[in-house]
Amino acid sequence: MGKVWKWRVRALRVLVMVAVGWTLIAGRLGAEDQEPPSIVGSAPLYGLSGATGWINSEPLTAKQLKGKVVLVDFWTYSCINCLRSLPYIEAWAQKYKDDGLVVIGVHTPEFDFEKQLPNVQKAVQKFGVTYPIALDSNRAIWNAFHNEYWPAHYFIDAKGKVRFEHFGEGNYDQSEHWIQQLLQERNAKPMSASAVSVHGQGVEAPADTNDVLSPETYIGYARAEHFASPGGIRQDAEKTYTAPAKPGLNQWGLDGKWIDHEQIAVLKSTGGKIVFHFHARDLHLVLGPTTDGKPVRYRVTIDGQAPGENHGVDTDAEGNGVVTDHRLYQLVRQKGAITDHVFAIEFEDPGVQAFSFTFG
Repeated sequence: MGKVWKWRVRALRVLVMVAVGWTLIAGRLGAEDQEPPSIVGSAPLYGLSGATGWINSEPLTAKQLKGKVVLVDFWTYSCINCLRSLPYIEAWAQKYKDDGLVVIGVHTPEFDFEKQLPNVQKAVQKFGVTYPIALDSNRAIWNAFHNEYWPAHYFIDAKGKVRFEHFGEGNYDQSEHWIQQLLQERNAKPMSASAVSVHGQGVEAPADTNDVLSPETYIGYARAEHFASPGGIRQDAEKTYTAPAKPGLNQWGLDGKWIDHEQIAVLKSTGGKIVFHFHARDLHLVLGPTTDGKPVRYRVTIDGQAPGENHGVDTDAEGNGVVTDHRLYQLVRQKGAITDHVFAIEFEDPGVQAFSFTFG
C-alpha cells in the first residue's frame, strides 16, 4: 500500500510539473486561461492609434509602417515571462533593423502601478530596451489584437497582415525564422539563417522549466489561491494574521497586521511576514514601497535560515534587501539541486505593498 501511495504522489507531482511548466512557457494567461482565437491574416496595426504615450519613439501608425516587417511584443514590466523574453527581442531589433524590421513593444499593464509613465521609463532603461514602446494603459491596442497573453508576439508582413503569432516565452529559434522569412519576402533576396546568441542575466536568465512545481500566485484576494493562514482572507479590512505552521506545497500565508485588497496586500505593522512553500530554482515577488514612496527593509529566509549562496539578485547572502520601487524582486535563486523549501520574507517597516509570486 505504501508503494502505491508513493507512486500516486510521484505521478501527481509530474502532472503538476507539466501544468506549471506549460504556464511558464505560455506566460501569463488571460482571464479565461484559454488560447484566444488566431488573428493571422488580419491587419490590426490601426490599433496603435490607441496608445496613451510612446517611449523611444514618436507615435507610429499603420500607414508609416507599411512596407516594413513589424514584430509587436505585448509585455508588462512586472511579468517575469516578459522580462526573460526581452534580451531576444532587443537582439532581433538590432540585428534586423537595417533589413526592414521594426519592433514595437506594447506595454499593457496588469497592475495599476504599471500605468505610471516614470515606472515604465525606469524599467525600459534598466533592461536596455531601445526599440519603440507604445504605452497601452487603456488596453486599446490589446483589444485591437484580441490579445490575452503576456508576453505575446505578432509577426506582421510588409503588407500589414499578421502572418505568425506566438504566445509566451520560448521557441526563439522559430520566432527568428519567421522574421527571416518575412524579411526575405520583403527584400526579395535570401536571408542568413543564423540565430542571435543571447545570454540573459539576473531575472532575464532562462527559467529552469524542468523542475518547477510552483505556479504564479496572486496575493490580492481577487485571484488569490492556496491561502493557508487560519481564518482565511478578510477582504478590504485590517486583520491580524498568523502564518500557517506547516504549509503544504504551494500554500502561502500572511503573518502580522495586513489589509488585503483585490490586487494587493498592504502591511500595517512592523515585522509582518509572507511565507510560501515552493518548489523552483527561482522565487520572485512583485512588491512596492509605502504609498508615499518610503523604502521598506526586509529579510528573507529559506527553511528558517539565511539564503547564503541561494540568494536572488535583490537580496544579499544574509537575506537582506530594500523595497524601493514598484517592480519584480528576485529573492531566491538556488545553486544546487532543486527541492521543496519554505520561503519567508519579514518586513522591518510597515507599509509594504505585495502583489504576486512568480517562479522559474
